[in-house]
Amino acid sequence: MQRRRFVQMMTLAGAGGLVALEAARVGATKTVSWRVKGFTCITCAVGLETMLRPQKGVKWAKATYPNALVVIQYDPSSVTEAALRGYITELGFTAEAAHHA
Repeated sequence: MQRRRFVQMMTLAGAGGLVALEAARVGATKTVSWRVKGFTCITCAVGLETMLRPQKGVKWAKATYPNALVVIQYDPSSVTEAALRGYITELGFTAEAAHHA
């Protein structure tokens, strides 16, 4: 059921046209890296990346399937990490802190 919702959201994003990149604002940005559970193929990673980019406050997002990792650069005055994680959960995935060696 979650996968169906994800596919529906991807279809809506494509059909409505992705919003233009938000004009760069003056101010600090923050970058987070999370391990993502739930990727079953490269389309999942590309889809997550595509759905994150137009979200309010997101400046840049990159997801990779082989590493099950998402890196997001965002404006903390516009969106919180909790909101970003919540959105990822809505799409049917789980985001956890990435552990660096």
